[in-house]
Amino acid sequence: MLRAAILGATGAVGQTFVRLLSRHPQFEVVSLVASERSAGKPYREAARWLQAEPLDERIGGLVVEGVDAAPDADVVFSGLDASVAGDVEADWARRGYAVVSNARNFRLDPTVPLLIPEVNPGHVALIDRQSWTGADGAPSGGFIVTNPNCSTVGLVMALKPLDDAFGVEAVHVVTMQALSGAGYPGVASLDALGNVVPFIGGEEEKMAVETRKLLGTLGPDGVEMAPVVVSAQCNRVPVIDGHLEAVSVRLTGGPSAADVAAVLREWRSPLHGRDLPTAPETPILVTDDPAAPQPRTHVHLGGGMTVTVGRIQDCPVLGVKFVVLSHNTVRGAAGGAVLNAELLAADGRIGRRATAEAA
Repeated sequence: MLRAAILGATGAVGQTFVRLLSRHPQFEVVSLVASERSAGKPYREAARWLQAEPLDERIGGLVVEGVDAAPDADVVFSGLDASVAGDVEADWARRGYAVVSNARNFRLDPTVPLLIPEVNPGHVALIDRQSWTGADGAPSGGFIVTNPNCSTVGLVMALKPLDDAFGVEAVHVVTMQALSGAGYPGVASLDALGNVVPFIGGEEEKMAVETRKLLGTLGPDGVEMAPVVVSAQCNRVPVIDGHLEAVSVRLTGGPSAADVAAVLREWRSPLHGRDLPTAPETPILVTDDPAAPQPRTHVHLGGGMTVTVGRIQDCPVLGVKFVVLSHNTVRGAAGGAVLNAELLAADGRIGRRATAEAA
């Protein structure tokens, strides 16, 4: 078993990490890190547990540590808020840890992989261009890998097979994003109930630029951004889990909706046959139900890791349109980061660290 630490363990994403890793066959949680007000308390007392299943008894008994902790951990999962993640994650990388982050701070760093394993596994090679040094000035061996914004993940999962088959030229996407994407306590109840908020700070910009890096080509100078134009409009809606996105796309050659549906159905993930525990058997599910996908009925497919695509139609404006659904806190956050770590371990990027290295 590889030993895992979780940064930001008491928050919404941190708790999802705890839930997913409590039964993981490859990673064992050995350290929980949070703010100073939580440090020193058993996790079951420090965290207001919000997950839909009981807290693992062993993990609940772990004493929460502060951000300057130095646990004997082989991989560090970060669920930290972006307001603090940059400095903390950099410090852990300098101290020799493999940091797998859900935060936005390093996503666009030219040496840091922005990773969806089914989309751009080759971008892992960017790790070799990172140069974190310890207090002694020597290379620490640490690194940072990030996963994309929760709304970007479902979009790019659907675009990748189409980009490979035809080439994606332009995208217009309107999102209907779940409340859980705002964390806890999140959106005020009077703003959320019976209402739609047509603004999520920074979200539209993230979708535009992250999509280009994810679909980009790795070259000698880093990732050459894909030449796709993305226009996004992001909305918060009164749904607990699941980001639904209405997508219109212009594809090279003008394929029909039937062509697009066939490509999505026949696409095979590059993870196929690698036996990564969190990788779903069906990464992309195409449905013919005219009233699907819906968060209530589809968001938990594949343990929350399956992306569902439906309502594939010809579009009179851009060519083809469809609807995408993904689980924002699993596929779009903690689950995606866990899958990233599984890929890194399978590629030999994460292994057992000597205890002395953590000192």
